[in-house]
Amino acid sequence: MIEQTYRVVIPAAGAGKRMGADRNKLMLLLRDRSIIEWTLDVFEADPLCEEIILAINPAEQVWFEQVTDRYATPVRLVAGGRERQESVLRGLEVIEAPGIVLIHDGARPFIEQTAIHAVVAAAVEHKAAILAVPVKDTVKRITGATIVETVPRDELMAAQTPQAFDLDTIRTVHQKAAEHYLGTDDASLIEWDGGKVTLVTGQYENIKVTTPDDLWFGEAILMKRGK
Repeated sequence: MIEQTYRVVIPAAGAGKRMGADRNKLMLLLRDRSIIEWTLDVFEADPLCEEIILAINPAEQVWFEQVTDRYATPVRLVAGGRERQESVLRGLEVIEAPGIVLIHDGARPFIEQTAIHAVVAAAVEHKAAILAVPVKDTVKRITGATIVETVPRDELMAAQTPQAFDLDTIRTVHQKAAEHYLGTDDASLIEWDGGKVTLVTGQYENIKVTTPDDLWFGEAILMKRGK
């Protein structure tokens, strides 16, 4: 596999509403560490990661400075926006060198280095690639409380992050979409613009910590991994 270096943009300005927390959910603890620290540790341990860009709420600047001060990998803090998409664009706009950029949810602390390298390699070849896993549950399309149809599972994948892109490609699409389209993830902007995105099979453990139950799942993953 190609050993391609990369930079990663992590939008980290969320309010944690679905978590029901009184603060940014990335500040919540898993064991004795905040969620964002578990996430940053993965990229810190990867010699191919050249820089981490965190898009944050400026009101939380001091907290993030204290957390990131110990990392050897350069960490740059930028002011995030009201929406995730705006935060990502602000992160992309501070990167000067061309190459591959990852966009990763700060609340996905269980991503593994092998998956990162796989999606980076796919982006080198195809310019846009994401991790995704097959949907396991039966999915129903509904109107109100009535089922309209059962969607075939073999046509469905659940998207994950990191998503990997050629920097110029994803930055240009983000800038075009800023006033016209709000996507649910960064790959959806490429799709909206008529581009193609390659899928790389991810891992089910790469969960996004979104609800209180996910904290329990996270504890189980850490226990399984001996952490």
